[in-house]
Amino acid sequence: MRAIGQIRTANRRELVLGASAVVLMSDLVARMMVATASAQPVQGAGWQELMRKILGDAKPVQGQIKLEVPEIAENGNTVPFTATVESPMTEVDYVKSLHVLSTANPVPAIAAFHFTPLSGRAIVSSRIRLAQTQDIVVLAQHSTGRFVMQRREVKVTIGGCGG
Repeated sequence: MRAIGQIRTANRRELVLGASAVVLMSDLVARMMVATASAQPVQGAGWQELMRKILGDAKPVQGQIKLEVPEIAENGNTVPFTATVESPMTEVDYVKSLHVLSTANPVPAIAAFHFTPLSGRAIVSSRIRLAQTQDIVVLAQHSTGRFVMQRREVKVTIGGCGG
């Protein structure tokens, strides 16, 4: 029986087994990182496919969405945006959903918001992370099935250097 706080020394066998386990685990982690990196989607690929999936056969029209996003983001990690959709928000005609997409992030779907007539207004405000200079696309689906769209370019500077 050992007293609490007493330090135990390892023999050579335990030391070799422990070191071998560390080497094997680090190799396993390195292999998993390589597999994960190769499974990541290519930047820029997929946002059009996602947009087609959201739209189906519908053709979006420009307008009715006020998208506030900075033209130049000095820090791509936290880019603020606000999207407001003009809608009466009645039982007959209201904004059903709002989708925010990026054209160059590894994962193009940034967010999806859902509304009801009880929402009162179709407005969202948040912060997003942008990997590089790209367009932000906002799609709004009305309860009538029609879509409206707005698109803005955001220049992401790295280290405070322009454009």
